[in-house]
Amino acid sequence: MPEQSVVQTEQALAPAATRFEPDVPLSSPAQGGPTVLEAVKQINPWIVALVVTMGTFMEVLDTSIANVALPHIAGALSSSQDESTWVLTSYLVANAIILPISGWISSVIGRRNFYLISVVLFTVFSAACGLAPSLAALVIFRVLQGLAGGGLQPSVQAILADAFPGEKRGMAMAVYTIAILVAPVLGPTLGGWITDNYSWRWIFYINIPVGLACAFFTRIVLHDPPQLVAKRLLNKGKKLQIDGTGLALISIGLASLEVVLDKGQELDWFGSSFICWTAFIAIACLLTAVWWELRVKAPVVNLRLLAERNFGMCCVIVLGVYTALYASTFLEPQFLQELMGYTATSAGIAVSPAGLVTMLEVPIVGWMLGRGSDARRFIFAGIATMVLGTWWLSLANLSVSESSFIWPRVVQVMGLGMVTVPLSTIMFRFLPSDQSSNAAGLYALVRNEGGSIGIAVASTFLQRTAQAHQAYLGANLTASNPLAQRALQAVGNAQGFSAANQGIAGLSELYGRLREQAQLLAYMDQYRLFTYLLIFLLPLVFFLKRPPRIIGKIELDAH
Repeated sequence: MPEQSVVQTEQALAPAATRFEPDVPLSSPAQGGPTVLEAVKQINPWIVALVVTMGTFMEVLDTSIANVALPHIAGALSSSQDESTWVLTSYLVANAIILPISGWISSVIGRRNFYLISVVLFTVFSAACGLAPSLAALVIFRVLQGLAGGGLQPSVQAILADAFPGEKRGMAMAVYTIAILVAPVLGPTLGGWITDNYSWRWIFYINIPVGLACAFFTRIVLHDPPQLVAKRLLNKGKKLQIDGTGLALISIGLASLEVVLDKGQELDWFGSSFICWTAFIAIACLLTAVWWELRVKAPVVNLRLLAERNFGMCCVIVLGVYTALYASTFLEPQFLQELMGYTATSAGIAVSPAGLVTMLEVPIVGWMLGRGSDARRFIFAGIATMVLGTWWLSLANLSVSESSFIWPRVVQVMGLGMVTVPLSTIMFRFLPSDQSSNAAGLYALVRNEGGSIGIAVASTFLQRTAQAHQAYLGANLTASNPLAQRALQAVGNAQGFSAANQGIAGLSELYGRLREQAQLLAYMDQYRLFTYLLIFLLPLVFFLKRPPRIIGKIELDAH
């Protein structure tokens, strides 16, 4: 292809993805074979959506499937419970490193090649994790697995954004949303069942057939969009420019931040010199990275995309939403097991109906968006619904039934389904189409960091507020307090203690109840905290621009 025609092709395809362009052949039919665009059109986009979502489901499942298997892993590999948690941390750290740079890698080697390589390597390292002879080897393979799989989520969003026109993108994103919402819910339940009935190694082996099938079909159905092909043709023969400084700063900064968030509470935060130094490295590297990436000509992470109002606001909203979601996901099973006496399996079953509701709800949301519904209304209603569900969780006590935990969680996740699909739909609409991969990488990073922040904040404030409530309630438990003495006597009589043992035994029983109440109040405080966070997000919806309404192939400016 002559260079001039390539330039004209890129100029024609450079505007935002909301425009509908005529078919632009990227190779002359005289050279033989169909054009790239014709090859893409021969594949039904729904087949593409199902194939690439398969890989995403597998990767997201692995973020939570190992949680319940940690005691078995620790025992089998002769390590402590604390040491085994690096199986989770190492994976999250590797994910955090690869997410923001996945768009740059896609632009260099091609989105199809990047996705296919990621699936193949993820499958290979999954098998290696299952064969790991020691904890050190398992952690190394988990790092490699996280690096391989971290680019799958943003790649899928970018692929769907290019495969579907704006008016059909809502339903496509609904399929993707089902995968990323159901997989974390299914992970602990599936992981527990596999570990109990087979071996912890099978939680990694199950990725092998899925990964092979995904790689096989990806090679058949996936093609790069025309604008990326044109861009690579323009750069063919040119020296590859690598933003090595930005890559190093972002990798070190995000890895350090993930370690701080994951290990902070366990090591007493800034009471630990390790956490202090790691936090310093994270802050210094990330601040320097922002300064560097905004100055360099070809940044590895295009932070300038955040200047586009819709994309920037979508990132802020998804950060807050996933902070609240993951915090609640962390708190509820713990509450059920520690204070309500549920087993791990029973606690998992109690939160699983929310995932089933999501599978029914999300396609309806996608269909309504495809019919022209305003995405901003869905986002506002979804956040308001999450507020209701999270506040409902804060009204629990130690004598409520199981339904008092199931229905608030269902309401909360219903709200999430109303938020994530519209956000994923509109965040690309005002960005240049050749920036889809970069935008998806940034968005996925923000979403994942929101989850890490939510778990870190919830675990920290849960312990701190429980101690504060225990100190406040215990201050009135004195020998001079007649109410305390009557309560002590009532507890002793209820438990059938003898008069000689009533004092000490009754005091021990009363203290246990006091501690339970302090824990209960601490859990309720956390739910209220994240309710207030969600309320804070509501006004941000009004800053979003409505995407153009599409009639046929004509766009109508609606803002």
